[in-house]
Amino acid sequence: MLPLPRIDKLFFIVDFLGVFVGALGGALATIRDTRYRYDVVGVFGLGFVSALGGGIVRDVILQKGPPLAFTDIRYIVTALAGATIALMFETRLGRREEILIVWVDAAALGLFAVAGTTRALNAGLSELPALLLGIVTAVGGGSLRDVLSGRTPRIFERGQLYAFAAMLGSSMFLIGLLLQLSRTWDTVIGIVSCTGLRMLSLRFNWRTRSVRTSDVAL
Repeated sequence: MLPLPRIDKLFFIVDFLGVFVGALGGALATIRDTRYRYDVVGVFGLGFVSALGGGIVRDVILQKGPPLAFTDIRYIVTALAGATIALMFETRLGRREEILIVWVDAAALGLFAVAGTTRALNAGLSELPALLLGIVTAVGGGSLRDVLSGRTPRIFERGQLYAFAAMLGSSMFLIGLLLQLSRTWDTVIGIVSCTGLRMLSLRFNWRTRSVRTSDVAL
């Protein structure tokens, strides 16, 4: 067993940052959606789902009481702040804003991967379940947003590395704990690894392969 990280300020800082950038990225993605014209309820609703969905799923699986998002009002306030800031970009989604969305989404992925893994370890789970819950936390909000938007979750389709990036971030965090690095370095390494792989996959168009290589005649 790896040494269990303490529930301290660092965990909450990472978790709240994840919620903020998750809401920001989710709301921005909703605003720029070309299939539907969402109103303010849609922007805030899907922003909240992006920010809090993965953590709620994680906490329900852990069965350690009500999800943190429902017991600590700061989570909802943080998500509200992120979605509100996104509305400021409503009429200014140019090239720079497009780049911002990509970076925000990648950063949220890394933050949630580490926060989810930490939360699972603190709940007494071993390394493999903690790794899986780190991935669930990272991709859960975006997947729920896709479902509510009438899409197949991106993580299940061929495309740039997303779940793999979350897995790398969670794995690097666990390896850091195994090497008994400081909590700060563990956290930074996990977040940077996930965010970096996600951005590199976009920059160099690294993509997963489809299992079916050709259309199957019925």
